[in-house]
Amino acid sequence: MEKKQYRELGELTNIGTGEDIKMREFVEIVENIVGYKGEVKYDCFRPDGTLRKLLDISKIKNLGWYPKVGLEDGIRRAYKW
Repeated sequence: MEKKQYRELGELTNIGTGEDIKMREFVEIVENIVGYKGEVKYDCFRPDGTLRKLLDISKIKNLGWYPKVGLEDGIRRAYKW
C-alpha cells in the first residue's frame, strides 16, 4: 500500500475481510475469548440496523492487499493487548 498513490486508493477504502457473520456468531466468539458465562438476550422484535453488514473489499484487493488476520484472531489479539 505504501507504493500506491492517493488517486489509486480513493477517499475511503474498506480493509475488512469481506466475510459476513451473524450477530449471534459474533457474540459467541467474544464470549469464548473473554470467558463470559452470563446470559445474552436478543430482542428479535426490534431489529436494529441493516440485515447484512457485509462490505465490498474488492477495491483494496485489486490493489494487492488481502487480510492476514481473521475476525476471531483479531478480537483475541485486541483483547490480549
